Amino acid sequence: MPTAPRIPHDVDLDARYAAVKRVALAAAQRGMAFYRDREALTVMHKGGDQQDMVSIADRQIEEYIRADLSREFPEDGLLGEEGGAADLQARCLWVIDPIDGTACFVNGLHAWCVSIGLMVDGEPTLGAIADPNHDELFHACLGRGAFVNDAPIRASAARQVSEGLTGVGTFHPRGKAHFIPFLQGLLSSGGMFIRNGSGALMTAYVAAGRLIGYYETELKSWDCLAGLVLVQEAGGRRNDFFRNNGLLDGNPYLVAAPGVYEQLAALIGPSLDGD
Repeated sequence: MPTAPRIPHDVDLDARYAAVKRVALAAAQRGMAFYRDREALTVMHKGGDQQDMVSIADRQIEEYIRADLSREFPEDGLLGEEGGAADLQARCLWVIDPIDGTACFVNGLHAWCVSIGLMVDGEPTLGAIADPNHDELFHACLGRGAFVNDAPIRASAARQVSEGLTGVGTFHPRGKAHFIPFLQGLLSSGGMFIRNGSGALMTAYVAAGRLIGYYETELKSWDCLAGLVLVQEAGGRRNDFFRNNGLLDGNPYLVAAPGVYEQLAALIGPSLDGD
């Protein structure tokens, strides 16, 4: 389990926390405008993978987010799913997913969001996940708690996987060999699973106690950076996602309520840590 992160006191987190909430909400409303007119969108597939989609909405919304954050915090670095990296060595690094759940977005399903997180000195420090379909803004800053809109949230008090729903997912290039065995173990233990197509939202739901855990055989940092702060502040646990260049390459991923984390990790097995 990762050690508790250090809260930076010499960075203006107040300004950045206010900005990330404002920008995420504004970007989500831009996303809704595209969503309502999604039949007109041009959709492409990344690398020939029919499940990995990108649309003009993803690109334009990320450009908006980057421009706004760069204007207010020109010294900060940026890492986005669509626009790549700029100044990765900066002390403050924004990690952006303009539309997490693009496949849901283009197919008219209400499981997509805007996710923006900030790393400070290599630690997830604040984040916002805006879900305009349900008028929910999940947000958190280290040391200040986690919230949905203005209401505090906490991870589930479940002690067994049979006491709630576990979010799951897999990504085709690698890791899928571990997926079916995990599902078999979860079901054999009395658990049940759900997949909604958005890693950011499922992470937020763990922080909010709606899911008892979320396992993905491979996830990218822009899908989860904001949510990791939520989980931390809501009293949940996570695996060591950032090992072996996880920031850029992604890794197996587990977040869970503290009472079921070890049980879920045991069901996943050594692949969770890359062994």
